[in-house]
Amino acid sequence: MAYSQGAYGGQPMAGGAPAGPFSQPVDPVIQQWFVSVDQDRSGQISTSELQQALTNSNWSRFNEETCHLMIGLFDRDMSGTINLGEFQALWTYIQQWKGVFDQFDRDRSGFIDANELNNAYTQMGYRLSPAFSSMVVFRYDPQFRRQLSLDNFIQSCVLLKTITDTFRQKDAQAQGVINVGYEEFLSMVMLNRH
Repeated sequence: MAYSQGAYGGQPMAGGAPAGPFSQPVDPVIQQWFVSVDQDRSGQISTSELQQALTNSNWSRFNEETCHLMIGLFDRDMSGTINLGEFQALWTYIQQWKGVFDQFDRDRSGFIDANELNNAYTQMGYRLSPAFSSMVVFRYDPQFRRQLSLDNFIQSCVLLKTITDTFRQKDAQAQGVINVGYEEFLSMVMLNRH
């Protein structure tokens, strides 16, 4: 992975959750959306509730893994669900991810290819090879169309963000190289699967 100082995902909208507590005022539109998604009226949104609420451009539901990863990224109290404040932060990021996706889905097909994905990653502050982006498309395209839907794009962004953050913790000098043992590497990967 190549990067310049602080640029391997260092942009503010690099695909992940903000670090601190969610203290901004709740947008009434987001609160209304939260209430409609919270089907069991628990005051929390589960993976399955989020999955029921999110659709791709072809009206297919987001896959469960994407919803699980997004909840894991924003679930500050580790409850397996997100509250209104966490949902508001997630919703902001979903809109940002969708904005990037839409910018590179120039034919408005609801899909992006490996080249478009690589350009999207670059815009988000990552400098990754075209071969890496092709591998991501291969990994996240279950129908082997050589393109990603919005939810698979978001899933790749969440994983790229969390794994980059873990890498960054080990790369104190921002050299782009870390030295870890096999089990530590496995732990880094497993912990980032939420």
